[in-house]
Amino acid sequence: MNCEGVYMKILAYEVREDEREHFARCAEQFHVELILTDQVPTMENASMAAGCAGVTMLGQGKIDAPLLDAYKRLGVQCLTTRTIGYDHIDIDYAKKIGLPVCNAYYDPHGVAEYTVMLMLLCIRHYKAALWRMQVNDYSLQGLYGREIRNLTVGIMGTGRIGTQVAQILSGFGCRVLGYDRHPGRAAQWLTYTDPDTLYQESDIITVHLNLNEQTHHIINRDAIGKMKDGVILINCARGSLMDTEDLIAGIEQKKIGGLGLDCFEHEEGIYHLNRRDEIISNRSMAYLRQFPNVVMTQHMAFYTDAAVAKMVQCGIEGICSVVSTGTAETML
Repeated sequence: MNCEGVYMKILAYEVREDEREHFARCAEQFHVELILTDQVPTMENASMAAGCAGVTMLGQGKIDAPLLDAYKRLGVQCLTTRTIGYDHIDIDYAKKIGLPVCNAYYDPHGVAEYTVMLMLLCIRHYKAALWRMQVNDYSLQGLYGREIRNLTVGIMGTGRIGTQVAQILSGFGCRVLGYDRHPGRAAQWLTYTDPDTLYQESDIITVHLNLNEQTHHIINRDAIGKMKDGVILINCARGSLMDTEDLIAGIEQKKIGGLGLDCFEHEEGIYHLNRRDEIISNRSMAYLRQFPNVVMTQHMAFYTDAAVAKMVQCGIEGICSVVSTGTAETML
């Protein structure tokens, strides 16, 4: 898709330094004028979109009905999020007012590899071992690990990332179960089953689902109660797929043997920011991360050179396509 011959101005919110070279490349490739800002989209800065054909953002802002109305009044013809997930945008309202929205896509390898890494960190007690080494404690007690080839891994959601996780795990020789509302894509790498069977038989469970009303808190007290004692839970998708308070209860009761979390409920305003000298008021986050069997990272499973370049390209290409043709490959 090329916008050559059609003057187009695009506003990009939440621009990180690592994205700037990719934006410059896209401006030349698609022949568009870009306005770059590191601000999160809000009603207070919506006026920056005046005269812009499209707006692209990441996921820290809440793109609700009033903000969508503001963009519509300003003449914005398309929104894109440079993320796969789009739960930060009121998609239904955007459709109602006729404002197209596109999301991004990128190769699933980075997130899939990161997911398997978190599994290995959890079953080998890496966090506890790392802590000990900081104080010259090189003892082995309590670090008794397991080998993934002897375990059953359950994958909730077998889209592109879940399927890639299954393919990687096939090289470890472990048993892999999967659940998806539309099974079939990953059948070569796993055995499909129902959620209860997956919960009951899996030693490790990883979630790769879109966040919506049906999947919000899908991992909750009831689901955890059906799982094996000592189950390992992994989340590299969206924080709200898991009920944080129920995760805490599961850890305290030793029902959950370990957590590998690259995302967290209410991470907005915390992750991807330097808040070293500030007070962070998310008590559940502070409490959960202090457990020795909980590994938490700052929503960075996606963060590779290839993925960032593709996310920026999708952000610009989606707008160009919608404005020029009325549709786009990733239009929601």
